[in-house]
Amino acid sequence: MDKRRNSEIGTWRKLGVVGVPVSKGQRRDGTEKGPQALRDGGLVERLKKIGCDVKDHGDVNFGYLDEDLPHENVKNPRNVAMGSLRTADEVEKCLRTEGHCLAIGGDHSMAIGTIMGHARVHPDMVVLWIDAHADINTPLTSDSGNIHGMPLSIKVDQIAWIGLRDVDPGERKIIEKFGMNAFSMHDVDNNGIKEILKKALDAVDPTGTKPIHVSFDVDAMDPTHTPSTGTPVSGGLSVREMCFIAEELALTGRVAMLDIAEVNPNIGDEKDVNQTVNSTLDVVSRFYGHRRQGLFPTNYEIPTAILRRNSLINAS
Repeated sequence: MDKRRNSEIGTWRKLGVVGVPVSKGQRRDGTEKGPQALRDGGLVERLKKIGCDVKDHGDVNFGYLDEDLPHENVKNPRNVAMGSLRTADEVEKCLRTEGHCLAIGGDHSMAIGTIMGHARVHPDMVVLWIDAHADINTPLTSDSGNIHGMPLSIKVDQIAWIGLRDVDPGERKIIEKFGMNAFSMHDVDNNGIKEILKKALDAVDPTGTKPIHVSFDVDAMDPTHTPSTGTPVSGGLSVREMCFIAEELALTGRVAMLDIAEVNPNIGDEKDVNQTVNSTLDVVSRFYGHRRQGLFPTNYEIPTAILRRNSLINAS
């Protein structure tokens, strides 16, 4: 956490954007509209304004199948599997061309494909899963059969959770059995977000050298900030805490992949949707260099009159 890049974060970053309009990982329509809602909210413009060289790759073509019967308690298995493979291909291509990828979704089953694609490029990557939910169910432990609660299938020492506050009993058993790195909102309240982020990073990447995959479900934040999401849980992270996480991770210079999941424009009224999109974009921009203390513009020269005035003030 102490190895910082210079104050011009954002200006050095080439970034590809991939839309992942998946909604079959859960029961509510609308998350397929999330990518466009974020674009309409000014995502690309915000990133360019802070100095990112952005290429929008458009949306993954899911091409849903009309008939997709459940398999062993898993709903929509063929659609999610097919979409995940296509997502992995697009993410891999984006990472190999731009070096950094922002995947905008879409329900959190999107992470099956984004992690797969990222692992093809950086097999040693680590995952920070920022979410109210652990999403580590299996078909045997899931009550719902919704795949957005089952996307995680990586080595136990590759992942750390931040913001948990709604964990199923089966998930809790898995986490405890394997001694996984899970930090709940109780831990955040008890230790503060700075300490929790440090613990999470030290747990998965003690050398501070590995590429980081951040998978951010907007329901990690309190519903007062992101009301237009499918499984809200009270008592979540504040925008302020999420901005701190994003700014600190940006300073590492190692965030190769960022997922934004579970923005659902079908939930709530126009005010709710706007608030959700704006809160989300405030956080996203911090991952790519927008800092609350302000950015130092690379091609800005301080006017001579101001320099002369300050010189006289200092002299006196």
